[in-house]
Order: sequence, then C-alpha cells, then structure tokens
Amino acid sequence: MVKHIHLTWRLIPMAILLGVVLCLVIGSVALAQEDGEVTAAGGIGPETMKLIAAGIAMGLGAIGPGIGIGILGSGAMQALGRNPEARGPIMTNMILAIAMAEAVAIYALVVSIVLIFVA
Repeated sequence: MVKHIHLTWRLIPMAILLGVVLCLVIGSVALAQEDGEVTAAGGIGPETMKLIAAGIAMGLGAIGPGIGIGILGSGAMQALGRNPEARGPIMTNMILAIAMAEAVAIYALVVSIVLIFVA
C-alpha cells in the first residue's frame, strides 16, 4: 500500500530553500559593495545592512504567499476533478483568493523597496 503524500507538503521545503537562496544572493550582492562599505572596526556598513534587510524581507515575505497559492491551486484542481460542472465559481473564487495572497507578497516587495531607497 502506497501512502499518499500531499504534493503541497513536498513543495514547502523547496519554497523555504528558494527564500534562503534569494536572501543569500541579495546578501552577497550587498556584501560586494565598494568604497567605504566596511567600517573601520571591520563590520558591515549601514548600506550593506539595508540591502541584506531588503533581501530578507522579500525572501521571507514571498514564502507565505507562495505556499498559500500552491495550496489554493491544489484545492481548486481537486475540486474541479470532483465536480467539473462547477468550474466557473471554483475558478472565480480561486483567482480572488490568489489575488489576496499575492497582495501580501506585494506588500513585502514595497517594504523591501522602501528599505533600499528610503531607509
């Protein structure tokens, strides 16, 4: 007997890994800054810290909506498989829920842009 492992739970570690990689890539770009970014004590300068904070904000802010959209898509496809005649209302509700989840990622993007250019 084969145990059924829900596809969404397989994607969660991949989403977390993608967020970590995004943080590391943006952080490495931030650490590669030139002229005056390393303080006299050998620490990281404020400009570099802003870029690292922006990368972490975007990386962590995109994990939740990514997982949520995956769960929404999975639920919609299962519902369509069980009741194909209800395609219209299912797809409409799915698209509205995806838009709500995506709004959280857009807020994270705005926060990271504010961190880069305003802070």
